[in-house]
Amino acid sequence: MSEVGASRSGADASSYFTFEQSEGEAPGGGRFVELDTDVETMELLKGLTFRPVLGESLLVNFVHFEPHTEAPLHSHVEEQIAFVIDGEFEFEIAGEKRTLRRGMAAVIPPNVPHAARTYETSCLEVDVFHPPRRALLEAMGQASQARR
Repeated sequence: MSEVGASRSGADASSYFTFEQSEGEAPGGGRFVELDTDVETMELLKGLTFRPVLGESLLVNFVHFEPHTEAPLHSHVEEQIAFVIDGEFEFEIAGEKRTLRRGMAAVIPPNVPHAARTYETSCLEVDVFHPPRRALLEAMGQASQARR
């Protein structure tokens, strides 16, 4: 058994880099996104800004916490993974609190209460939601693109 966090080499890359598609589905075109010009910044709470990017079946949200900012305890039906890009914040999942720093992540299953807060420093983190987070779609005015 390999060590946690250890690198693996020798994996079969040919099974990873393939051309897969669902039966009867034509490949889509995709798009490139420039966060500074293509994505509207949303401030849902003072000191907490979002820059959401919507795909077909997931949503990636670039989140900036100013110092002394809190995202209150909440839950939602969408699965979420939060990655810290810069800075740090305290993250709570189901009553357990940890300080997350650059290179750390939190995995939040559906319907599990969680919260986040910064103290003296700011934090830039990326949230990934599957399916796209309905409340954020509504805030974006895109509720029609919610779950298919």
